[in-house]
Amino acid sequence: MAYGEADIPDQRGRLAIVTGGSGGLGWETARMLAKAGAHVVIAARSPTKAADAVARLRAVVPDASVEVQALDLASLANVREFCARWAEGGRTIDLLINNAGIMAVPHGRSPEGFELQLATNHLGHFALTMGLWPSLAPRAGTRVVNVSSGMHHTGRIRFDDLDGDRGYSPWPWYGQSKLANLLFTLELDRRLRAAGSPIGALAAHPGYAATELQGRTGNALWSGVMGVGNAIFAQSAAAGALPTVRAAVDPAAESGQYWGPGVLGWFGAPALSSRSAASRDAAVAAKLWEVSETRTGTRWPA
Repeated sequence: MAYGEADIPDQRGRLAIVTGGSGGLGWETARMLAKAGAHVVIAARSPTKAADAVARLRAVVPDASVEVQALDLASLANVREFCARWAEGGRTIDLLINNAGIMAVPHGRSPEGFELQLATNHLGHFALTMGLWPSLAPRAGTRVVNVSSGMHHTGRIRFDDLDGDRGYSPWPWYGQSKLANLLFTLELDRRLRAAGSPIGALAAHPGYAATELQGRTGNALWSGVMGVGNAIFAQSAAAGALPTVRAAVDPAAESGQYWGPGVLGWFGAPALSSRSAASRDAAVAAKLWEVSETRTGTRWPA
């Protein structure tokens, strides 16, 4: 059965944090949740873009309950500041949507010295989730949703060269970061089940959706090619965001599941999605968790 925006249940009284909510998939996710009545926190790096995002959101959802919080996921120091500010406020979180990301950028380093795609797409969200964990409501319906990509199928975790010191290529390292999103979900789900927690850990991907991400690779040729592909083949950012929203709010969705477009994993209404064998490797997931704790200096408070 097709799932559309009309199927999103009432979210009044719930609070959602959406990273990267100032544009693309994140903005569409924020819009849908706000339209359903949730109070949405757009966590974004650029205050100017975030303010514009709120204005655009209120133009289509006039009664939206929305706010902006500054967050740069590439900087672990900034993530810690965000979590500390949140703890001071004492508010409870129902949905944590780890959506923000960068794609296939030239080799770069985070302020802490880590490869930029892994730092932004995985380590920043890992640290954010650990830091916000005490604020997550310990009840059924509370969920962490990690946004991955079909490109995880190309990824492998290079524990001997996570940062590309011995040779870097943008797309393989993007695949590594997106595989890391699924392995993080796998191990988080395992820990939640072992603890008997009602909180769910799920993942989603947008399929082939037209977003701003494709134009920010730092490579003019790639950005141009993908821009043409967006115009001809891609589904809308709204359609690409629906799997994330369904994973977050569908009462029938279960912890550990991976949602994406139902037609070949590229287009169409959200459905359960296939994943690579590598993304189901519990031993690699456990090792990545340990490495992530070491790199971020965080621990799971649960």
